[in-house]
Amino acid sequence: MTDDTIARRIVREVAPQHTDIIFEIGPGMGALTRLLLAKPAGYVVAIELDPRMIDKLRRDIRTDNFHLIEADALKADWADVLAEAIAKWRQLALASVNQTPRCRVVANLPYYISTPIMERLMQQGKRIFDMTLMLQREVVERIISPPGSKEYGYLSVLVQYHCQVEKLFDVPPTAFTPAPKVHSSIIRLEPFINPFRIDDSGQFFKLVGAAFAQRRKTILNNLKAAATVLRFNQSPETALQQAGIDPKRRAETLSIEDFSRLYSLLFSN
Repeated sequence: MTDDTIARRIVREVAPQHTDIIFEIGPGMGALTRLLLAKPAGYVVAIELDPRMIDKLRRDIRTDNFHLIEADALKADWADVLAEAIAKWRQLALASVNQTPRCRVVANLPYYISTPIMERLMQQGKRIFDMTLMLQREVVERIISPPGSKEYGYLSVLVQYHCQVEKLFDVPPTAFTPAPKVHSSIIRLEPFINPFRIDDSGQFFKLVGAAFAQRRKTILNNLKAAATVLRFNQSPETALQQAGIDPKRRAETLSIEDFSRLYSLLFSN
């Protein structure tokens, strides 16, 4: 990203405070990094994989409240990354010893790995205060789509299950050098404790994935196809009837609450 106006707008949306730890994934040349450090952010942790960018960041940014991690954000142990950063934040005496920093993520995610990285981050739950992410505009539209829309799918359920979602603004291709062929959007995700009683989120999302396996098929047909693999406790027909869901509906019309009821009926002991 080379558009300074866009970079500054992102930082304004983040509004970092001195009690924050900002985790920037893929800082690249450091356009956002420098702006974040210029604000009263308590501590900025950059996670970069490209050796060329790592060398440049080390040369250009030398301040006590900046830490560079050479790692693949997709493979990093985020529980360890968060714990280590909080420990270093306390060593810097950026706030009182009893204060807990807000751990926040800022990232321009590579489009082809955006979903798995978001999954890794959302697994940390409320240990992450919020995430301000730049994604391909089409991906953002899928994330924020409500049930019944043509964009609504597995990704919509995944993110909305874990987070409060807000689209902030669009970013044109001209903000980058070289300019990509797609538009981007900035989105804010605020993790929350989901109100539905799901004791195994992994199993829950296997159910959601099965429901969306073939979008043109009814929810009943997709669940029938998955029954032998997922080992339901009762037939999909019975569960749909008990959940009050028309078996002829398609997965894209089901809300997270609908999926939650189905999960309880299909997997409850």
